[in-house]
Amino acid sequence: MTTTSSGSLGSILELVRSGRARTRGDVQALTGLSRSTLALRMTQLMEAGYLREAGQIAGSAGRPAKIISFDESRQLVLAVDLGAAHAHVALIDGGGLILMEATSSLRIDAGPDEVLRYVSRRLTELLARSGRSLSEVAGVGVGIPGPVRFTTQRPNNPPLMPGWHDFPVAQRLSDVLGLPVFVDNDANLMGLGEARARYPDSPSVLFVKVGTGIGAGVILHGQAERGVSGGAGDIGHIRIMPAGQGRLCTCGAVGCLATEASGGAVARQLMEAGIPASTPDDVARLVAENNLTAIELLQRAGRLLGDVLATSVALLNPAAVVLGGSLTASGGDRLLEAVRETVLARTVSLANRELTIARSILGSDAAVQGARHLVIDQTFSPSAIDARFEQLSANA
Repeated sequence: MTTTSSGSLGSILELVRSGRARTRGDVQALTGLSRSTLALRMTQLMEAGYLREAGQIAGSAGRPAKIISFDESRQLVLAVDLGAAHAHVALIDGGGLILMEATSSLRIDAGPDEVLRYVSRRLTELLARSGRSLSEVAGVGVGIPGPVRFTTQRPNNPPLMPGWHDFPVAQRLSDVLGLPVFVDNDANLMGLGEARARYPDSPSVLFVKVGTGIGAGVILHGQAERGVSGGAGDIGHIRIMPAGQGRLCTCGAVGCLATEASGGAVARQLMEAGIPASTPDDVARLVAENNLTAIELLQRAGRLLGDVLATSVALLNPAAVVLGGSLTASGGDRLLEAVRETVLARTVSLANRELTIARSILGSDAAVQGARHLVIDQTFSPSAIDARFEQLSANA
């Protein structure tokens, strides 16, 4: 079993990746390594393609110190965002540049075998079109619209995904692609992507996905808080209707938030009012067209969501609440304002005076960017890097 010391190859890389060390001098001061040992380890990391020199510190006295950084451009990630009715796949470099992507319709309720075969095929096609090979890819990150028990990398009773419970998603894809695969709830990945991009110094960010259903990602100090069984942030199944009232939810309960305030719920309510709408995208389009019924229903959804989020804000006191998902794409300002007004009205100033409530800046790319961070964090963790070099040494 590999152990990681403060001066190991993995810990040095982590110091640079995290921004705590920008020069060799910084690394030496933080690790206490001798110059000769540090020089050897820096050479190993650079030759392996993990670190590079990226200029000099301006204005430094004496010999200018060279800046070292994680070589993001050489680390490729395949990212997959699976929704209730779509698949978004992307090839991304370690710095977040999307090299190639594709989005298509795909029903998650078709079952894991069919969906994962399709995903494997699309990822292989994406690589072929890009001219890159599997050997250049660090790993695959996958977001799914349901709870994931992260320790097993398997879905845990996902309401929107019949047949997926405890299915070995990561193992199945890894067997086909020959790459490390990491799976998480899509709202967690969206929150991770948004927090790292927009709120890197914030101790807590609550990301709320409003699409076919409703889910949230709780990001604490730059990492997803998943809970003991993957259920953290599953606010769509909080019951908001009085006992005996409301509609049956996919989770089996009656009167959940998702049955009244999700994009799927608003689309259903429009259909009941005689206005054709079958998806959250239809709702967003009608709102953009100033359909008064759609606007009223969207605002009602925002108030109901705000009621639930007010409790979350009081409990977590986050720096930011970010709304994302398909229902926020067009006409989302009306949803945002309804949420903001309700949260501010129902929380004390101590909880909301420093609170930002905003729409996602990453939009439809939030989940694939979060998947990138997930893969990079896992495959370039100190323990993973040390194990990799230990194996190389053993094989030499």
